[in-house]
Amino acid sequence: MLTIIWILLSIFLITIIFLRAPQNSGLASFATKSTILGSPSSAERTLNNVTVVAMILYLLIAIQLNFNQLNY
Repeated sequence: MLTIIWILLSIFLITIIFLRAPQNSGLASFATKSTILGSPSSAERTLNNVTVVAMILYLLIAIQLNFNQLNY
């Protein structure tokens, strides 16, 4: 069960990272920023938080699966 969650979480992380818009495209992006000091919008901030939480869960599950293999 833990392996299935780990695989689904890895697919989710790969998808969410590839679908994100690039953060920098040189000086052109600096000139066209509409937000103050380039601060992220609330949707982008939420996406950042979800990504960080998913990465932490991924690492914790990977550590747990590794410890389970050491016991066998």
